[in-house]
Amino acid sequence: MTSFDTSPQLNVWRALLALAVVFVMLATSGWTALHSHRGATPLQASRSAWEHGRVAGQALPDPDSAPGRLSRFFASLDSHQRGRLAHRYPLAVGNMNGAPVRLRYTANRIAIGQQRRIELERMHDNRLSSVGQQEAGRRMHRYEAMLHKGRTFLAFDPMGSGRVAEVFGDLDRAQRISVVVPGVDTDLLTFQRSNKKYSAPVGMATSLYEAERAASPRTRTAVIAWADYTAPSGLGMDAATGVRAQEGAVRLNALLRALPGKAPVALYCHSYGSVLCGVAAHTLPSRVSDIAVAGSPGMRADKASALHTSARVWAMRDSDDWIQDVPYLEFGGLGHGADPVSKAFGARVLSARGAKGHGGYFEPGTESLRNFADIGTGAYDTVRCAHDDDTCRQDLADTSAAGRA
Repeated sequence: MTSFDTSPQLNVWRALLALAVVFVMLATSGWTALHSHRGATPLQASRSAWEHGRVAGQALPDPDSAPGRLSRFFASLDSHQRGRLAHRYPLAVGNMNGAPVRLRYTANRIAIGQQRRIELERMHDNRLSSVGQQEAGRRMHRYEAMLHKGRTFLAFDPMGSGRVAEVFGDLDRAQRISVVVPGVDTDLLTFQRSNKKYSAPVGMATSLYEAERAASPRTRTAVIAWADYTAPSGLGMDAATGVRAQEGAVRLNALLRALPGKAPVALYCHSYGSVLCGVAAHTLPSRVSDIAVAGSPGMRADKASALHTSARVWAMRDSDDWIQDVPYLEFGGLGHGADPVSKAFGARVLSARGAKGHGGYFEPGTESLRNFADIGTGAYDTVRCAHDDDTCRQDLADTSAAGRA
């Protein structure tokens, strides 16, 4: 969740919870079905074309095949054949779990370039209102920025508010991988910000990547800014329920199971992103070693053990974060359950010193970011617990002792 004025936020949440029965009835009758799409989306059209395509006289595999099967298929092709597929079906290949990482980068760069040209034309389309032309201009400039040299995208979908995932570092050779999962109001246009830079996914991921490199220069790390799910818009019904989290959890698990290599993966889940990580926890692959949540409204569980994950569960919240005033409960599908930084929940509670509010956890120089970097590089013996969390300190002592043994 991004930053808003505190009192309106709390009023919204309390009103939603107070009218739980009414809202649940509305939800079951289609409240959350806010968007209807006519015809195929660009990604669907690309996938459909792929399904009817051929290479070297052979039909192409189902794009929803297991990542291992798709990986073997691409490995059977030469570089020219792989390149042709990326140019013919850029959105399909760019979002295909199992396709080689660098081929996905190439395909998504092609797709972003195509969408940039479309929005450039729409900017000057007199059939659009001035507001429509301005919106096209905003998107065109976003795509232009995404095409800057050196940027690499593991996912891209221009439909609706847009979905995207960007990689920092060498994902193929990484010894440790970190994935940043953001909260509400995350879309194509808010993926990167100049103002409040470190509250947006790109700023979060770049800050974490630099902190990890500083913490452990010899460790090859990669960080993914993962906004490849449809996040809730504002603090309405979608933010108060787990619907978006459930949809996102499927997509997150698909990504994690298709990552190259065997490097441990740490998840950093901010605000509503922690709801998503909580929903996904029980199905995460075993390579996920850590789940760290910050500014969480709850993980849709009463305690950490109820997440049914082998990953270490960490939680932090700055003392100035307005999220602490949100009711930590779940009723009729509304609300997200227990407070992850409470003693009863049982997570390792980390220091967030210096974070300054809901959007400050990835700010350089903060103890929250240093803790994230230590977790991401596996330096658990230098993680800083919250001052009153004896359980965290004991767990870290035990972990360090086991490592020395």
